[in-house]
Formats: sequence, structure tokens, C-alpha cells
Amino acid sequence: MLGAPQGTYARVRDGFRAYRMIAGMWIRSTMAYRASFVMTTFGNFAATGLDFVAVLLMFSRVDRLGGYSLPEVAFLYGISATSFGITDLVVGSMDRLGRRVRDGTLDTLLVRPVPVLAQVAADRFALRRLGRVTQGLLVLAYAISVLDIDWTPLRLLMVPLMLLCGAAIFAAVFVAGGAFQFIAQDASEVQNSFTYGGTTLLQYPPTVFAKDLVRGVTFVLPLAFVNWLPGLYVLGRPYPLDLPTWIAFTPPLIAAGCCALAGLVWRAGLRSYRSTGS
Repeated sequence: MLGAPQGTYARVRDGFRAYRMIAGMWIRSTMAYRASFVMTTFGNFAATGLDFVAVLLMFSRVDRLGGYSLPEVAFLYGISATSFGITDLVVGSMDRLGRRVRDGTLDTLLVRPVPVLAQVAADRFALRRLGRVTQGLLVLAYAISVLDIDWTPLRLLMVPLMLLCGAAIFAAVFVAGGAFQFIAQDASEVQNSFTYGGTTLLQYPPTVFAKDLVRGVTFVLPLAFVNWLPGLYVLGRPYPLDLPTWIAFTPPLIAAGCCALAGLVWRAGLRSYRSTGS
């Protein structure tokens, strides 16, 4: 009875250890060329910042977007961008899995005595992705500084909770998308439509989208729990779809459920892998 939990704990421990070692190797490789690292990180910061520039351009023509002011949209944007940036930094290499499946190089990961998921997630760990995280945090800091909100302890706690749970939900989508590539083999763009496309969707208030789309990202692919539902509680805004108030406090449960489901999907995808036959 005790063997299974201990075995699971050992695999998780080995996975984290392998991830740390592989990511550390790529970080050391990156820092060998510090000037290149600085330039690529700034480039990542500037490229992702164009998303918020688009928001600013919209507000140069309108006072409100879907009934939301610029600071309110900036708050939703900052939460989504930062959460996704953390996930992209940690497991962003998952979209390379399809290439490994096609050329057979995934086989080299299977023979190593460490979890495949840790190896794939840490593969080519790109420290330059800190630019996206930094850009999101700056927008979030701006929003918090100018918003007129009654900052109760619960609302203050909600901000880091959204960032952590949002990152976990995005990570689950990354892992599930990676598992899908075991079957499709060339589905990185499909995966990106839910990851990169999802964070772009969440950067705008739910009132600008059709209700069917809002239902889809609430009850099917629960991206709304990244920032919309808990964020509207912080902003004191009504929830979409007439949802109850307590729904704003469920992101930890949703994140845990998404991660558990993504783990099952990953195991099923890995078991279905049959190599390239070459």
C-alpha cells in the first residue's frame, strides 16, 4: 500500500531534479553570451509589449472597451500576460514535441531514467522569455497603482493566487497539447491556438465577446478562471453568464483538476507513441 505513493513521490522528485539540471544547463549556455541574452530578452519584451500598445491605440479612440476603463483592461491584461509568461518560461518548449515525434529523436528521451515530461519541458529552456513576464508585471503594476479599488486582504490575496493558478491552468493546456502531438505529430499550431491564442483572448474583458465563446472558455476549456472570474471579483464587476459570486474562489480547484487531467492525457499519449520505425 505504501509502495505506490512512495514510487509516485520518487518519480516527481526525479522529474524536478532532471528539469532543474537540464534547465540549468541551458541557462549556463545562454549566459555564456550575455550580450546576446540581453538583446533577445529585450526583443521578447518589446515584441510582447506590442499587444498592450494595441490596447492603448484602442483607448486613444474610445473611453471604454466593452464597458471597461483602461486601468481595468490593463489589470486583466497584466494577469493574463504574466501568468502565461511564467508558463511559457517553464514549459514553453512543449510545442517542440511534434518535431521530436516526427524525426524520432524522442526515442533518446525514452531511454533515460528520468520522466520524459521533465525532459521535454526543460528542453532548450529559454531564459529570454523573462521579457514577457517582465512586460506583464509592469502592466499589472500600472493597473494596480491607478485603479480605485477597496483593497481588502482577500482582494490582495487574490492577485498572487490568480498568477499561480493561471500559470498552472496554462501549463495544463501546454501539456495536454503536447500529448495531442503524439497522435497528430504536426499539431504545434493547433496547440498554439489554445495557448498563445488563449492569453490574447483573456487580455480583453469578456463583455466584448459572444456569450457562446465565454461559455466555451468557462465550461469547456476553463481559461476564464485565469483572470476573468477572479479578476472581476477584484474589480467589483458583475460576472458573465450570471454566475454565482463564489465562482471567483474556485481557480485553485480548477487548476488542480486541469493539471490532473493533463497528466492522465500525457500518460495516455506517451503510451500510444510507437516511434518512427526508422
